[in-house]
Amino acid sequence: MPNRANTKRRPHDDTPDTAEAFRRLATLPPGPQRDTLRSQIVEAWLPMADRLAGRFRSRGEAFDDLRQVAALGLVKAVDRYDPELGNAFESYAVPTVTGEIKRHFRDHMWTLHVPRRVQELRNRVRFAGQELAQTVSGRRPTVAEIAERAQLSEEDVRTGMEALESFTALSLDAELPGSQDGYSLSDVLGAADPALGTVVDREAVRDRLAALPERERAILYMRFFEDMTQSRIAERLGISQMHVSRLINRCCNRLREQVLNDVA
Repeated sequence: MPNRANTKRRPHDDTPDTAEAFRRLATLPPGPQRDTLRSQIVEAWLPMADRLAGRFRSRGEAFDDLRQVAALGLVKAVDRYDPELGNAFESYAVPTVTGEIKRHFRDHMWTLHVPRRVQELRNRVRFAGQELAQTVSGRRPTVAEIAERAQLSEEDVRTGMEALESFTALSLDAELPGSQDGYSLSDVLGAADPALGTVVDREAVRDRLAALPERERAILYMRFFEDMTQSRIAERLGISQMHVSRLINRCCNRLREQVLNDVA
């Protein structure tokens, strides 16, 4: 007479009755006999792991790789399952295998690290968009429609939609779309403006320059802003070129010391 565990209806054909095998496994000490039984249980549940892996076919990963990840999750489920807790193995194995697959996508498929919340928003937005695409014809679902279907705010939907376009990174050497001259992304990236350092220096000495005597301010202005030579400055002021040189050096040294003292 078949026992109740064998006659109980199961939701899928790939969920074998291994309750007795798990009870035996729990009583066996480490060794060849236990390893053989463990392998038999894993093999019996592999079709279920393959089915779960198939749910993620359309996410850009090779199905064979997904099957391997699902099998790894199944092995973990078999090793961690405790039949004494009274729960069916399937109720424990399904979230374990699914979590292993999702972890694989989170850790290996994203080019850049993306917070888990953003990844979840991406998935909810994608699923909602796919469902709406079957009911809305001739146009793409709006942000408001996706938000209503996914039960998210419109701001969260926009975040998820941005993440949809950020699953992989584009190489900086990739040619720009529509470019006829071979320009790549690296050709249009900005760089630090070397003049920024000059701006900082000017702001640092602005107040110090204003405090200089009028003649010294005039000499520095003619030399560094009007680009006049020392001989022309000397001629305009009626002094020697040597004296102009000493004044410039003395002013510059004084300003440098004052600015460095302010920083310290």
